[in-house]
Amino acid sequence: MTFESLGLAPALLRALADNNYTTPTPIQAEAIPLALAGNDLLGGAQTGTGKTAAFGLPLLQRLAADSTKPATGPRKPRALILVPTRELAVQVADSIRSYSRYLRLNVTTIFGGAGMGPQVDNLRRGVDILVATPGRLIDHMERGSAKLDAVEILVLDEADRMLDMGFLPAMKRILARVPAQRQPLLFS
Repeated sequence: MTFESLGLAPALLRALADNNYTTPTPIQAEAIPLALAGNDLLGGAQTGTGKTAAFGLPLLQRLAADSTKPATGPRKPRALILVPTRELAVQVADSIRSYSRYLRLNVTTIFGGAGMGPQVDNLRRGVDILVATPGRLIDHMERGSAKLDAVEILVLDEADRMLDMGFLPAMKRILARVPAQRQPLLFS
């Protein structure tokens, strides 16, 4: 099996080639076609098996296909990737940026332990994909700097770990702000 056989767009295939991705891992081979078809997913795989690409590539393809619509004002997040830690937020955002290097999509990361000012500025400039930790996202929601009413795709990355860390109340508050018509992708 190849990435080409999964139905990915040429811009994504080019970025994968730049990153020396040659063959999809089992989680990618199973998840990508299902996500591209618009199915909700719950995926589980060991660390290092390519879960970020498994949810990130279909997410990017869907957003890129819909990005032909003219923007009216600053873009609100169309995809939300919720992660348990700042380290994972940085890692996921870096991967998504790498996969989207030939697309016109903006990725922003917000997490605790960093200044709110630059994060607010990034959100004001407009974002297509928001990678966030629950606590800091709630801080931004309460300030009005993060609005989730345009989210089309929701990813709970390492959802089991977020639950283990006691983020269930925060996750419920965040999910209550995400429109009901969204494509959830759950990975752990």
